[in-house]
Amino acid sequence: MSPLAIHWNVDPVIINIGSFGLRWYSLGFLVAFLLGYYIIERMFKQENVREDYLGSLFLYIFLAILIGARLGHCLFYEPDYFLTSEHWVEIVWPFQNGHYTGFQGLASHGAALGILIGLWLYQRKYGLNIWWFLDRLVIVVALGGAFVRLGNLFNSEIYGVETSMPWGFVFERNGETVAKHPTQLYESLSYFLIFGVSLWYYARKKGQFKTGTIFGWWLVALFGVRLLIEFVKNDQVDFEAGMVLNMGQLLSVPFIIGGLVLAWLAYKEKLPQGPFPKGEKVKFNDTTKKKKK
Repeated sequence: MSPLAIHWNVDPVIINIGSFGLRWYSLGFLVAFLLGYYIIERMFKQENVREDYLGSLFLYIFLAILIGARLGHCLFYEPDYFLTSEHWVEIVWPFQNGHYTGFQGLASHGAALGILIGLWLYQRKYGLNIWWFLDRLVIVVALGGAFVRLGNLFNSEIYGVETSMPWGFVFERNGETVAKHPTQLYESLSYFLIFGVSLWYYARKKGQFKTGTIFGWWLVALFGVRLLIEFVKNDQVDFEAGMVLNMGQLLSVPFIIGGLVLAWLAYKEKLPQGPFPKGEKVKFNDTTKKKKK
């Protein structure tokens, strides 16, 4: 045993109601979503943008996160298991033996791709400038990521390799007897910091900055942190053994490069400015539909 380590044996289920168990992970996801909605709503009010867009917008985002995160895990990490006639239904069915278990496996990279696709679909229907919106959305996405990683901690999952540091965690629910890096905490604290810095920048500029600035540097910061922390994280699937960069790191690299490109485009003012693209005129704070100039 590791006497200086933190011995962790927390029940991941807060309360059981019949066959349904409310988990810390699900509660964190819900709290993050509600806080995110509140923060974005405040931003829309401050910038005098129609709030009646928010309901349908967040529905798109909610579904995009769930579908993208689930498909990302199944296709990137365990395709040999899920893409079979015996197990494909488990991609969309969160029950086992009559009990709700939630989806066992969600990937943040898949969620990121899902959000981009969902916003693209939304933009085609409503005309919202997705670059403008992403500058604001990613601030609360960082907050959501922080809560999700705390949920991983309560689930005693996705932790790191052995460590002699006094803040190492012995995850006793998994039968561990030596301390491991609490990479869930590393990521959660990093994401809270990214959230705080991004929100501070937004507030300091009062929402008036070059489109793409926050989104570009946010991609570099968040996925840069993810790439670095993966070096002390256990492999999530067997095929990662022996890889120089694991799957999480390989998937992070394109986002980091994309973030640098976006930051440059923002600096050069190459992206459309404002909540709606040129040629659109919207009466804010009422139910009037978009009209062409």
